[in-house]
Amino acid sequence: MSNSQTKSITIVGGGSSGWMTAMYLNHLYKQENQDIHIRLVESPDIGILGVGEATVHSIRFFFAAMGLDESELLKETQATFKTGIMFKNWMKPVDGEMHQYFHPFEQLKMGNGFDISSSWLLHKHNLGERYDEGTCISSALIKHDHSPKAANSKPYMGIVPYGYHIDANQLARFLRKKAVAAGVEHIEANVSEVKHQDQTITSIITDHGEFSSDYFIDCTGFKGLLINAISEDNWVSYEEALPCNKAVAVQRKYKPGVKPKPYTEATALTNGWVWEIDLANRQGTGYVYDGSKLTKEQAEAELKSYLGNDSEFIKTLHLDMNIGRRKQFWVGNCITIGLSGGFIEPLESTGLHLINLGARLLSTHLVRKNVAEPIRQSYSDLMTLAYEDLKQFIVLHYCITNRDDTEFWQQAQRSVDYCPELKKKLAVWQHKVCEYADLQTASTSCFNDENYRFILYGMQYYPDLHLSNNDTGMATLFETVKKHGEQAVKMTLSHEQAIAAIQNNEARTQHGYIAI
Repeated sequence: MSNSQTKSITIVGGGSSGWMTAMYLNHLYKQENQDIHIRLVESPDIGILGVGEATVHSIRFFFAAMGLDESELLKETQATFKTGIMFKNWMKPVDGEMHQYFHPFEQLKMGNGFDISSSWLLHKHNLGERYDEGTCISSALIKHDHSPKAANSKPYMGIVPYGYHIDANQLARFLRKKAVAAGVEHIEANVSEVKHQDQTITSIITDHGEFSSDYFIDCTGFKGLLINAISEDNWVSYEEALPCNKAVAVQRKYKPGVKPKPYTEATALTNGWVWEIDLANRQGTGYVYDGSKLTKEQAEAELKSYLGNDSEFIKTLHLDMNIGRRKQFWVGNCITIGLSGGFIEPLESTGLHLINLGARLLSTHLVRKNVAEPIRQSYSDLMTLAYEDLKQFIVLHYCITNRDDTEFWQQAQRSVDYCPELKKKLAVWQHKVCEYADLQTASTSCFNDENYRFILYGMQYYPDLHLSNNDTGMATLFETVKKHGEQAVKMTLSHEQAIAAIQNNEARTQHGYIAI
């Protein structure tokens, strides 16, 4: 093997980021018959609070590509299905009713003449119907607590796109088991020193020896143990636009008779929002909040008051979060993936997506032992685009609120000032529907115009449309959506049945499935 070829990669840090990256690279290099040694070094002292982690739907494709059995994965991680996110209390109540809307993973069908969004805006939004209820079938499924799975659905397939609610701790253990079995070297050790020459890491010193490598991947979370050793002034803060920089997370047992929901809930409180992620065996929940507005004690008290003092809490943890991203995700021979590279509050469950994206981009950019600067810059530029796109999408959830009951929500309305491109788009979207061309979405983005419309119209940010409309097929279009929703409910398992099938390890047939 020539000196231009990479021989070894050392990943420092475990968790989802470390083990997903290790598994992806190891799987890829074995497929390509490349003899590149993958080593993962993680501290035995650092535990992960398995409060429950939600995912976007595309994470299925990662697990499938890695050859993981879906039933085994879900059983070992206490997972449930997720068809979207229910947002509650992000607007002022209307007629005493709490405002809510649903953001599914579904991609909508076209209508006759107009797209279904324009059709709904012209005909339905004055009738008190939610946008998601009128345009997608996922809303019909969650109304009946149904999963996206039919009894004969193939692994990783359903009648609508879906993600998961997964115990993050158990996911890391599961991936570690599979990665080690596939040949990844696993070393439990504490890193005491990062040896480097300028911006090139030569080795890491641990309490179990010294390890050198061609490349080092920093998966050490907010600490950024490797990247901070070789680079200074390498951070762009997003806290002006997104001030929620703290979280209090808790595990709690289900009350008698309570069943896991097939969707995530995100409920706005006084100075942030609460997630509720239902696992098979318990709920993971927490309050993401602005640390300049609440103390940790106040946040915990508000969270537990919201959840109900009769709740049986298992574990509580307070988290400090760095909201922002690296200026350079790849410096010298060090690449950041996961929290070491950046973090935006988990409102749209993008944590695992960004890890998957980072690993996937790395596999196409890590072309030789000494990668040229333009390639390293390309990686950083693409990751920057991903974080900037995500920042804009998350700010959208806040800036179009009409809540003004606290200083936090008053500031939220002004958060768009830190996203000038979004501000321009919102001015346009007052007069026309949001469409793909408005966003020119990069390939790194997780969200497109469909996703934007679910937020815009769920938050009642409607364009003032004046379109001539002679389309007699519109009534038929919405009847068709309704019928498809009714059929979907009949064809799918209840969420309870789907979870039981996983936990009981029932075999699924491999034919007759309905593709997404």
